[in-house]
Order: sequence, then C-alpha cells, then structure tokens
Amino acid sequence: MTAVSSAGPAAVSVPGVLERCRELVRPALAEAVGRLHPWVGEMAGYAFGWCEVGGAPAAASGGKGLRQALAVLGAEAAGADGRDGAAAAVAVELVHTFSLLHDDIMDGDGMRRGRPAVWKAYGTGPAVLAGDALFALAVETLAAAPGGAGTLRRLSAALSDLLHGQADDLLFAARPWTGPERVRPEAYRTMAERKTGALLGCAAALGALLGGAPPATADALDRAGRHLGVAFQIVDDILGLWGDPAVTGKPVHADLRERKKTFPVLAALDTAGPAARHLAVRLASDADPAETAALIETAGGRSAALAEARRHLEAAGTALSGVPLRAPAAAALHALPAFVLERIR
Repeated sequence: MTAVSSAGPAAVSVPGVLERCRELVRPALAEAVGRLHPWVGEMAGYAFGWCEVGGAPAAASGGKGLRQALAVLGAEAAGADGRDGAAAAVAVELVHTFSLLHDDIMDGDGMRRGRPAVWKAYGTGPAVLAGDALFALAVETLAAAPGGAGTLRRLSAALSDLLHGQADDLLFAARPWTGPERVRPEAYRTMAERKTGALLGCAAALGALLGGAPPATADALDRAGRHLGVAFQIVDDILGLWGDPAVTGKPVHADLRERKKTFPVLAALDTAGPAARHLAVRLASDADPAETAALIETAGGRSAALAEARRHLEAAGTALSGVPLRAPAAAALHALPAFVLERIR
C-alpha cells in the first residue's frame, strides 16, 4: 500500500469529490429510507432535501455530504472500491440526520438549509419519531454489513460521544458569560469534538474498516475526522456571526440572539481586555446583535477562531500523514481541510 502524505489540495476538486461520493451513496441511502414507514420515509426524504411536504420531488440542498465522502474515501484509501464504504456512509448519514432533527427541536431552530426544519414542517412529535426511526435504521444497516461487531461498537462509541457533546452544548446555555463558572474555550473544544467530530471520525474509520484496513489506520482516520469536525464547528460559528444567510441557510446572528456559547465569543471573552469586558456587558443585555458581532471581532474573537480552526486542520493532516493510504483517495482526504476553510472566504 502506497503512503501519500503531501498531496496538494490544488490537485483535487473537493466539490467534485463530494458530488461523486454523494452519487455513489445515494442509491443505498434511498434503499434504506425506502424500508421505513411511508410517512416516516417522507419526513426523512424531506430532511435529505429529496422532497417537499407531501412527497413532491424537490431540488433542495441535502448538505455537502462530508460524512459520506469520508466513508467512501476511507474505503478507497484502504485499497477497496468506494462502494465497500457505502454501508458506513449510509449508517453515519442516518445518525447525523437523526441528530439534526432532534437538535433543531432542542435549539428551537425553525430553519434548516434554507427551508423549514422538519419539526416546523411536520410537527414536533412526528420529527422526534422520524429521528428515532433513522437511528434504528442506521444500526440495522451497519449490522447487515460484513464488518462484524467491531463496526457497531465504533458507531455506538461515536453516538455516545455525540450525545455527551449535545448535553454539554445544552448545559452551556445556562452557564454565565463571566466568572469561575463560565465556559472556557477548552471546554468548547471537547464539546465540539464530541458533537461534530465524533461522527466525521467514525465515518472515515468505518469506511476504512469495511475496506479492509487495519485498526491502526482506522484509528488515525478517526483522529483526523475528529480534528476536522472541531474545525468545521468553529467555521460554522464564524459563519453564524459573519456569514451570508443566502449561503448558510440560517439567519445571521441567530446564535447571538439565542445566547449560544460559540467559540468566537468565548475566545473574545477569554482575552480579558477592555473590549472583552465591554462585550460581557453587552451579552448580558438585549444589545443590537450586529454591534455585538463587531465587538467580538474587535476583541479578537474572529481571529482566534480562525487560528483555532487552522490548528485543528493541521492536526487532521498530521494524523493522515502518519499511516499508509492509497492514492488518489489520500489526495482527496488531504484536500478536505482547505475546503473547510474555503467556506468562510
């Protein structure tokens, strides 16, 4: 197996890779969703962007497909056909969508990818049911794959991490902005690795295992995916404060209005300078969100968040460079970190 550790991102079209992997996984994902109760399947199809309420076909965005790509590329990097990673891609995508359905309810987010979230479109109870069904379907899908109990244990561990991260994220909301009980950036990193990174790492690792890779390679891909996930979450935070709603699909400053403990805010408060003290006062009031976002940038929150995202993307590349991976999948994996940062340019 040939090691590839320095493939340049310029040699790879990441959007093309994501599209190829989505197209490869889509039939298996559609087949799995087709086994659900028709009404639940419709809600799942709506969540994936395949249909409108009522079942009419839709052309809505179903997301970038990063988890699907990691699973397919993990299998290909192990020397197998990308289709060998399809079961991993389907299982992780089902778990991810389950988490989004419940996450939107818990956070009260009424929009997802530019249109009403499932709970807004169908109701809270149906959305919870659809999420539960997707989780059960993920376990069933992976159990039927030839990876054995080891793949299910890895998915279960990732899900446990995801739930821990979600619990921390919810608890953060009740903690103060300042004082000894405040949320520190390092606590955020742990939360983000669990809530976002665990599934990205799991996708790559499961794809590699189903492709025949040894556990050490799967573990390295898991680490890379976790670092990628932390960076991805921080970039999402940056977009939530300074992004274009037409691109993100969510209203700008929504996180500020909901008093969410995002990394740019926590990093700005951690500077302890005059701007940070002014920011703490504003966060405790109903100040204009646009002015608060500007103050976060002045206090160094945006630059600190970018630096932290870059640090984790470099760590992801280091993890990938430590194991032998087959080309051209290795080049595509190495190109993903630059693509994550490209979202905020």
